Amino acid sequence: MKLFLAAAKEAGAVRAAHCQRPATRALLAGLAAAISVSALIAPTAHAAPAGGDAWVVSVGDSYVSGEAGRWAGNSSDPAQADALGDAAYLDAGQSERTGGCHRSSSAEIRIGQAQALNLACSGAKTATSWNSSGEFKPGLDFYTDAAGNSGQALELQRFASSHRVRMVVVSIGGNDLGFAGIIATCVSKFMTSPWWAPSYCKDSTTVATNFSGANRAAVAGRIGTSLANVAKAMGSAGYAPGEYSLVVQNYVSPLPRSSDIAYSEAGFSRQSTYGCGFWNADLDWAAGAAVPAINATISAGIAASGVAGVHTLNVSALFSGHELCADTTKKLNNTALADWRSAGAADNSEWINEIRTASTAFSDYYIQESLHPNYWGQLALRNCLRKVYNGGEVRSGSCTAGAGLTSGGEPAVNLSQTPTP
Repeated sequence: MKLFLAAAKEAGAVRAAHCQRPATRALLAGLAAAISVSALIAPTAHAAPAGGDAWVVSVGDSYVSGEAGRWAGNSSDPAQADALGDAAYLDAGQSERTGGCHRSSSAEIRIGQAQALNLACSGAKTATSWNSSGEFKPGLDFYTDAAGNSGQALELQRFASSHRVRMVVVSIGGNDLGFAGIIATCVSKFMTSPWWAPSYCKDSTTVATNFSGANRAAVAGRIGTSLANVAKAMGSAGYAPGEYSLVVQNYVSPLPRSSDIAYSEAGFSRQSTYGCGFWNADLDWAAGAAVPAINATISAGIAASGVAGVHTLNVSALFSGHELCADTTKKLNNTALADWRSAGAADNSEWINEIRTASTAFSDYYIQESLHPNYWGQLALRNCLRKVYNGGEVRSGSCTAGAGLTSGGEPAVNLSQTPTP
């Protein structure tokens, strides 16, 4: 999900090596009005593929597409944290298949126990839209047009018609709740009000509107429709409900509470140096109220979908101790470690990319990578998802972080299995 800084993070699509960078916009620009389109395609009846390789597919937003997956921790020296290089998001050879979707090569869907396809897109909402830069953002619908643009449900249907899909993983809803603009407001209030008289984004009318009971109910309904579209796509591709598994994951908490943050709120260094510009009260609101409200809305959306047997993946606590600016982590340039490959780097690093502003112009960073799981975060999510896939015997569960790396170079995680409704 382009969960938190969508207004800014939709700014760049592909690096100069393969596409001209758009003009950098200010971090605090408002979200463009989404154009909702949902032209339905008549289902085509055929049987699901009976043989061949097993596939897993991800659909949804930036929290499953792999946004920020290039960077293994944060550092004032980009070379220390650059795990994947400029080709991180090039999922079509020398370009992106859909500009700005940022389907990272470190994305969690690459679990290794099956072939993987990433259809998710940074900035996606439940319904197809275009962002303020004119980039196409496929939703979980059956949209299609003469330009060749297709919604993710339609893409899934087409793919599943000729490939044996065993699991579909969904992350969706955060962008529908408009949390990106709210977080941009949080940073604005931190940077423009003094520490002795802070102005809090949690008290803004935008928060009240976006997190009102009426709006959350409306978003839950849209999430339900999008999940029903995924099931419809699989049915139209010939699958009976028991022939594949649908997994819906919620969102990690990217920021610590104020009691667990490493840097003082006095002055501006919390943002200018460390990239986590929130007042303490807003940190507590984000971790204690906003993220839980978003995740509860997702649960309500699953119930509203009418789809039976949905598996859930709870990752809300997975990054505990590795949140952005947590006092248990450090920026790489503040350690004795040479770079992200050094022993212990994953344990000491933040798993969330720091918040960047217009100063990213002419740098290797994208604003839209802000406040998203980075390379280590993506690999922790991948390890968790692999445990849920369970060799094809898919199950529901909640993940927490372990210590150290697995033999495959991923952060160790623990899965607590939960019953599937």
